[in-house]
Amino acid sequence: MITDITIETTKHELKEPFITAVRSVSEIETLTVHIETDEQIRGVGAASPTLKITGDSFESIQGAILGPIKAAIIGKPLQSIELLLTLVRDSCVGNTSAKAAVDIALYDLFSKKYDISLYQYLGGYRNKITTDMTLSIGKEADMARKATSLVNDGFQTLKVKIGGTFEDDLLRMRMLRQTVGEDITLRIDANQNWDVKTAVRFIKALEREQLNIELIEQPVQAADFEGLAYVTQHVETPIMADESLFSVKDALRLIQMQACDLFNIKLMKTGGIREALAIADIAETAGIPCMVGSMMESPISVSAAIHLACAHRNILYADMDAPLWLKNIDQILAASGIRYSGQHINCLDKPGLGF
Repeated sequence: MITDITIETTKHELKEPFITAVRSVSEIETLTVHIETDEQIRGVGAASPTLKITGDSFESIQGAILGPIKAAIIGKPLQSIELLLTLVRDSCVGNTSAKAAVDIALYDLFSKKYDISLYQYLGGYRNKITTDMTLSIGKEADMARKATSLVNDGFQTLKVKIGGTFEDDLLRMRMLRQTVGEDITLRIDANQNWDVKTAVRFIKALEREQLNIELIEQPVQAADFEGLAYVTQHVETPIMADESLFSVKDALRLIQMQACDLFNIKLMKTGGIREALAIADIAETAGIPCMVGSMMESPISVSAAIHLACAHRNILYADMDAPLWLKNIDQILAASGIRYSGQHINCLDKPGLGF
């Protein structure tokens, strides 16, 4: 039986600012959730507020967890994770980050209950994945130096944040392709930065110059499904939906509209692992490969996303570099159930998330 739900807060300082078209971040504010039980098993989950993407603040996440979510599951038995997750989902409208934190904690709790790693509890398709590494927006020379350093560290895929003028962004991509050569994979994340016409014009310029971009992530505003579909249908480069994809309903609409080629699933958007699994299943049926990504989040919630990525066969891409931006990364990961080795991430066979 669930006997208590508590929250602790933590701040993680980044090695350097993380800059996108949406925001600039120098530290991560995290709420860690602990679910206590009468069986002396504790589940751990976490959430980080991203107001400009999910609309969730530190205060709203805390209020939802300690208010309606806690009221919905306190005193409930540990007989059915599906029932508990449904109670969390139905406890309040929205609040996807708060729901994600409790969802992760419940999955951690149940996999610990059965003494297996979370990726095994979720299906155990594999125990390792390969991640890209993100280049945040900066001066050309700084981005070139950072790209060279990352390639020297063994990263074969770089995800480039852009958000300047048309000319500046195109110049950045030319420079980066020249810097890293043809053998390194480049992805672009526009973070909703373009209108539809600019997106098509920019992507066609990349194609004309044969800069060989693997995919473009969320070129237009999240709510502009029609615009996203137009871009997808008028360029050759694969288009990935990110901020447009929060739920199974969003996934179905994107599929029906043929609005994208790929999905980026993030637990803070989906409200946790349960909805993320359903999206990956639906996407597989529609022939749409998935990426699992994260915002700048706690190592706990990123670890949950890594376990999810390892567990599902239709999750073919991973953007799981967020912990590598933290100053105290080695100390944190030493107490976790994951290990980074350059671009490779392994899930260890520790119970639950390993925390």
